[in-house]
Order: sequence, then C-alpha cells, then structure tokens
Amino acid sequence: MITILRWILLPFSLIYHVIIWVRNLLYDFQIFKSKSFDIPTIVIGNLAIGGTGKSPMTEYLIRLLKDEYKIATLSRGYGRKTKGFRLVELSSQAIEVGDEPLQFKKKFPEITVAVNEDRCAGIEKLQEYHDVIILDDAFQHRKLKPGYSILLFDFQSLYQPIILLPTGNFRDIFSSTKRADLIIITKCPEIISENKKAHIEHLIRKHNTAPIFYTRIGYDKPLNILGKTYAEELTDKYIVLCCGIANPTPLVDYLETKGNKVQLVQFPDHHNYTAGDYEKIKAIFNQIEFPNKLIITTEKDLQRIDKESFIDYPLLYIPIHLQTADKQQLTFDHFIKNYISKNLN
Repeated sequence: MITILRWILLPFSLIYHVIIWVRNLLYDFQIFKSKSFDIPTIVIGNLAIGGTGKSPMTEYLIRLLKDEYKIATLSRGYGRKTKGFRLVELSSQAIEVGDEPLQFKKKFPEITVAVNEDRCAGIEKLQEYHDVIILDDAFQHRKLKPGYSILLFDFQSLYQPIILLPTGNFRDIFSSTKRADLIIITKCPEIISENKKAHIEHLIRKHNTAPIFYTRIGYDKPLNILGKTYAEELTDKYIVLCCGIANPTPLVDYLETKGNKVQLVQFPDHHNYTAGDYEKIKAIFNQIEFPNKLIITTEKDLQRIDKESFIDYPLLYIPIHLQTADKQQLTFDHFIKNYISKNLN
C-alpha cells in the first residue's frame, strides 16, 4: 500500500522517471556505450527494490552449472565498507564483501566469488580463468551488455501501482522489461489462477515476448549456528524472528502456518548488527514465558551476526531455495544451458 506521504512525493517520481527514461534511451541508441564480452555472462536483476529472490536465483544457477563449468559470481557487494575488486574468501567478513557474496562462498566454496561495483572491470579480471560469469543484481548496470538477462518480479509487485521511487517501489521503468531474455515471477502462491496469470502476462507482453516462469520460495530445514540440522519439528514454538531483509512477510507467513507464534524484530535490509542489537534480541527472548522458544534468522543475516554472542541461545537459521514446477524446471534449465553451449569459446 502506498501511503499519502508517498503520493505527495509523486512529482519527484515523475522527475526520476524522465531521468531513467533518458538514460536508457542514451544506452539504447549507443550514445552511452555498453561493453560486451566473449565469455558467457548471465545477469540476474529486478526492476523493483529488494526482496525479489535474486540470491536464491543465483544459487539455483550455481547448482545447475558448477559441475560442468568453471563459474564465478560477481556482485556489487552491497553494504560492504570496501571499494573496488575483491575476491571473497571463507575467512572474509560481510562488512568487507557484503552478506550475499559471503553466503555464496560459504555454500559453494569450490567456486570463485568476487565483488566489484564496476561489473565490466570485474569481468575483465575473471574472464581468463572461468567459463561462465553470473552477475547478481546487475540489470541496471547498462555499462555492461550481458549475454543473457534474467529479470525477476515479485508476484505481489505486479498487483500494485507500477510507479518509480519515491512514491512507488520501482527503480527502473517497466518498459526496461524488453531487455530480458527470461522473466521469472517469484514468491508465487502454490496455486495461481488463470486470471492472475493473464493479468501478469498482459503487463509483460506489452514489452517482451520472452518465456515467463512462475516460482516460489522453498524453505529448508532449520540449522543451528554450527550448521547442524535442528532435530525437532518447527511447530508450536514461540519464535523471535530477527532479520534485516527487504521483505520478511513470506518467512513470517511460513512460520505461522506451521503453528508457531512469531515476534518479528526487523532491521533495515543488509543491516550491520551491533552489540546493542544483540542485547535487544536477547532481552525480548528472555521475557517470553513459553517453554518452547527459539531465535530464528535468515541465512543472509547470519553472515552479519556475531555467532559468539548467541552461543548460549537457541539461534537457528533457515536456508531457502527456488522452486519451479517440474516441467518448467526442465525448460528453464534448457534455456540456460543452451545459451552457454552456443556462446562458450
């Protein structure tokens, strides 16, 4: 829902719209130059701000490709306090490289994970020793002309006013959809009516005839801070959910549908936790008079949390993954592998 205050800011959204439209036009007509590379480059991005599932999409591609190709992921490293090109190591800290790149490296230590705000410069450093480069959140990085673009839309965002910031939640104009090679609708309900699909496809087909896939978030079994599976069923608990992600609502809904009471302690996206934050979370937990209580966070947040601060507390995290219908998954995989096989030197 858009508040009255944000509607008041509509003139600024219109100015922003014109700026983005002109910028894209200058790139489309090659007045501003984009650089392409011989190595297969797959860009994952969105038009709205945060919370569309870019990280699960990146991890899906890593799992799909890592056994056949030497792959690297390249991100901006949002939230880091460093600049320039950096390789992510298992010993890196989120404040140095960003939480999502660190998460990729810890889950897939065998691949190369790098960060650089200048994606073209990053590709130049990586291309000699890799077969494929996956770029997380680079759809608006027009200095790069990617080989293949995957554009994500949160299901709910397509039922809200499609308006640019600060009134709406879009950071790019909707006509930019035309640059996508594949379009993924994320965080879908389990059952989508044909009318809802028709609405979504009507919006997108105004700009693009690319294949559209419908996906939802799958939740894995909770793990403790040592990475061991939580032995009990995650039901009938009192959960203090602490997270700094763009949209915690799907996770809250998932926990509540399993019969849990959830108290959300929300921080800004990519929040760098402090000692005061830890004390706040523990104080809330200690005040709960319920025998079966837990502290739960996300895998992304865990990269920014000092685990030692919760050594005496039942802190768990829930990994997530992308789910597609079986037939859709085979088709999606084919599109990706077909692009790589045709463009791999």
